[in-house]
Amino acid sequence: METIKTKVIVVGGGPGGYVAAIRCGQLGFDTVLVEKERLGGTCLIRGCIPSKALIHAAGQFEAIARVAEGGRLGISLASPPQLDFAGTVRWKEGIVNQLNNGIAGLLKRAKVKVVQGWATFSDAKTCRVTGADTDVVITAEHVILANGSVPVELPFLPFGGSVISSTEALSLPELPKSLVVVGGGYIGLELGIAFRKLGSQVAVVEAQQQILPLYDEQLVEPVRRWLKRKNVITHLGAKAVGIDEAGTGLVIETDSRERLTLQADKILVATGRRPAVDGWGLEHMAVAIDGGFVRVDERCATSMKNVWAIGDLVGEPMLAHKASMQGEMVAEIIAGHRRRFDPVAIPAVCFTEPEIVSVETGATTADLQDAIVSTFPFQANGRALSMNGVEDGGFVRVVARKSDHRILRIHAVGPHVSELVGEFTQAIEMGAVLQDIACTIHAHPTLGEAFHEAALKGLGHAIHA
Repeated sequence: METIKTKVIVVGGGPGGYVAAIRCGQLGFDTVLVEKERLGGTCLIRGCIPSKALIHAAGQFEAIARVAEGGRLGISLASPPQLDFAGTVRWKEGIVNQLNNGIAGLLKRAKVKVVQGWATFSDAKTCRVTGADTDVVITAEHVILANGSVPVELPFLPFGGSVISSTEALSLPELPKSLVVVGGGYIGLELGIAFRKLGSQVAVVEAQQQILPLYDEQLVEPVRRWLKRKNVITHLGAKAVGIDEAGTGLVIETDSRERLTLQADKILVATGRRPAVDGWGLEHMAVAIDGGFVRVDERCATSMKNVWAIGDLVGEPMLAHKASMQGEMVAEIIAGHRRRFDPVAIPAVCFTEPEIVSVETGATTADLQDAIVSTFPFQANGRALSMNGVEDGGFVRVVARKSDHRILRIHAVGPHVSELVGEFTQAIEMGAVLQDIACTIHAHPTLGEAFHEAALKGLGHAIHA
């Protein structure tokens, strides 16, 4: 059996792990990255990237279909578009493959050794990696755990057959005629909306009394309008019970204790994700666990010296960009740099129709109770109107502390607002006040002007509202 001794071993090739490995390589460390499947992890292979590709394709198909239904924007079609869903999936896979190959090239350039296989730790610094063509023991001075997360499986709705997770939903051989989504959070609604645009009949089952329960009602309202307009049935305050006897429908229980059966070709369970802590020897590493997650400090250090953990493994929010930043930071800490993970805000984007963006600081209750809240609607924004993007409403909302006008929160819902999240996050991270945004010239016509107007409105003198 081959034995490898290295400075750093990174377990997991997702957006946290591969970024950590590349940065370690750039810093001159002998680095080994272990990944059982394909480089890129959940985000690239079966999450963020393929889902956004499917969402984009669905949006294009819906736009063409609406034109075919009647003259729109002065454009007409003689017949409705035809969907080759298998072709859409192949196109999506092409994007995934391109990015996967790109990551492999970046790791090679950083002189990172990639070992394909499953790592099982016998102690905190030693693991055995086994795979189809791999059987090697690796020991390291530093270990970076970037094992990621897995979909939550409901005991009464195990994955298999008609019951699928988001992973299977992104690789279906054909478009389901009907789809029931269990879970009205961002994963379920992003995919549910995409499948509705492509032509599937979609129903959503959510245990809370509101879809997207992590967002407030004002942010969710434009999405709710779109769902209603597109005949997506939402069962709120309802719980999935199991599959019916015929195996063709989902039994749910409403908040009035009534039982209904929802017929569906596929049942997508999107009730969240949990850290991937099973099966790789975590129990042999003497690292502390807190609420199912690996416990780390502000440097992502675990309770075991020179063992680090990042990304989904260490807690919410389970977001790729958080993992990447932590991975880069840990590599620099190993190099002796003084770093800690203490962002003012971590942005979140929901790629529904329309999109939702949220950037929030850890503001106190007192700050929020005595705050300036200013909202500017996209209906008054020329770019949004010219994109035909205000059918379901939308706005930018800025929350600032009244005493010094420091911006505490920025929310937006509307067409393509995900592209504004960088400006929003930078404003909060740099401690911007309303006057900073109000005095920044925003190009016309752009969606970003709504942010400018919201800041002006907070100061009491919006121009276009």
